[in-house]
Amino acid sequence: MRKIRLALSVFLASALLLAGPSPVSAAVWSTSDQWGTWTSGNYTLYNNIWGSGAGPQTLWVNSTSNWGVWANHPNTGGVKSYPNASVTVNKKVASLGTTTSSFNVTVPASGVAFTTAYDIWADGHTYEIMLWMNKYGAVGPLGTFQTNVTVGGHTWAVYSGSNGSNAVFSFVRTSNTNAGTVDIRAVLQWIKNRGWYGDVTLSQIQFGYEITSSSGGKDFVTNSYSATY
Repeated sequence: MRKIRLALSVFLASALLLAGPSPVSAAVWSTSDQWGTWTSGNYTLYNNIWGSGAGPQTLWVNSTSNWGVWANHPNTGGVKSYPNASVTVNKKVASLGTTTSSFNVTVPASGVAFTTAYDIWADGHTYEIMLWMNKYGAVGPLGTFQTNVTVGGHTWAVYSGSNGSNAVFSFVRTSNTNAGTVDIRAVLQWIKNRGWYGDVTLSQIQFGYEITSSSGGKDFVTNSYSATY
């Protein structure tokens, strides 16, 4: 009997090694909690399911640079979640040195509605600056179109508006990309030069997926990510 048990244990261990772990099962940490958070150093990862009519979503984390979500949100209107990595800065734009962020993602391109986006907050939650790196499905920025501009290493269509609580400036990349580097300081300085705000404080840099729908369950994977200031 002992030999049979030992042989069975060896067989199961070998089978698991051959099968390989899925991203979630291999994760250092995971959660399906609506407000689940994981913190390491200056980074905080949020599951952040906040919209109405949302479905299940699981955030998995291997590191601050390698994380993602599996999300199954119904094919209805309205943002359901914004799983993201957040870094708190709290420095005036005029005193910022080099402030950049790099990302590489793998995202679904069909049967979804979402944007991969930075959500940058200034003066607490007074000003919201969104940088849309890619978008799929029936999604669009708040406000009205202002201009096209090349700044921060990318070419954008710029919109200005409000969500009812704070001013929102949306920079929508004119073509989708799944990887790149953004000069955040340059974008913030461009807004200041337009006179849309003064020497505000850069409060937080967030990066993640603003998901409206992902029916059937979709994977949104951050292969690498960093924010430097």
